[in-house]
Amino acid sequence: MIELAGVPELIDPVMVAAFEGWNDAGDAASTAVAHLDREWKGEVFAALDAEDYYDFQVNRPTVFMENGARKVTWPTTRLSVVRISGENPRDLVLVRGIEPSMRWRSFCNELLGFAHELGVELVVILGALLGDTPHTRPVPVSGVTSDAALARTMDLEETRYEGPTGIVGILQEACTHAGVPAVSLWAAVPHYVSQPPNPKATLALLNRLEDLIGVRIPLGELSEDARAWQLGVDQLASEDSEVAEYVQSLEEARDTAELPEASGEAIAREFERYLRRRDGEPGRGGQAAAGGRATEGGPGRTWPKPSRGTHDQDRVAGDREAGGDPEAPPAPEAAEDAGAEDRAGKAEGSEALENTEPTEPTEPTGKTDSPDTSGSPGQGGRDDSADNGGDPSED
Repeated sequence: MIELAGVPELIDPVMVAAFEGWNDAGDAASTAVAHLDREWKGEVFAALDAEDYYDFQVNRPTVFMENGARKVTWPTTRLSVVRISGENPRDLVLVRGIEPSMRWRSFCNELLGFAHELGVELVVILGALLGDTPHTRPVPVSGVTSDAALARTMDLEETRYEGPTGIVGILQEACTHAGVPAVSLWAAVPHYVSQPPNPKATLALLNRLEDLIGVRIPLGELSEDARAWQLGVDQLASEDSEVAEYVQSLEEARDTAELPEASGEAIAREFERYLRRRDGEPGRGGQAAAGGRATEGGPGRTWPKPSRGTHDQDRVAGDREAGGDPEAPPAPEAAEDAGAEDRAGKAEGSEALENTEPTEPTEPTGKTDSPDTSGSPGQGGRDDSADNGGDPSED
């Protein structure tokens, strides 16, 4: 039973969801929702019953001390609400949790029940996947939907994916069948450095979300964290000639594929974003908060040295594009011209760290011979939820 006592009437609410696990490479998606919750001081108003959806041998509860008393935190999914103030205020319903171990259809129906009661107008689900993308280039973000009309009106790609899927794909399909507009945003994380956190991918998702729903998102120190992350990976790559050579090959393939994307429309979109940032235009979301808290992976973090070992699940993105292993985790199709995502004109010169428009997938660059520096077994950097599959569905 859904009880919303104490939740005020919301203004043009949008639900933004992310789940740890299979669809969360580098923890990029879950960290993005956590950033929104922290920056806008979200208030939790509901939590799903952990007994209904989680296997506690897979997702262990944790014990902690508070005021001298021992307490237990159970793995679950929580909903919070934030109000974005400004000239045109609106509300966000933030859903943050772990991919469920069981009863996925009931899980999605419960979330949709909250969306219906709160009058949610759009559901945006964030995800991250491993891909053949160099860490030195802007993070590709694809916007996909199962709704053909929504794809046309919001300049998104209508997904054609077939194969195994995660909770992101299942929730999007549940929204579509329930008549709730839903969009998935996917960030591509370099497969050779997939261990979390990845602040650069988190920043790319937030930039794309900002454009999609028309709000101004306070970034806090996330831009600086992304810069520090890239410098750290640059240093590690420079110490290994094999890794450096492989990264260079990815850069050349990426740059060649992106040449046609330097269109007048893309440049105009970037210039508009630059003007909004420079002039402090609030948009729908009001002024960005000054300062903010650093996320994980900021300056001073010691990044693990790349290893030469490889792991099948760290290379599945390229194998899947080449028509390989059908059991590989799903990768959503990249959307053409889904919007340029690098923040041109940043005063600090951080253009290379920002997100850019997604491009069509290029041919794999020989993933089986590539160095692997991930050190993580699964697509989402977690192996405890990598086997939670569901009925095959579009992603």
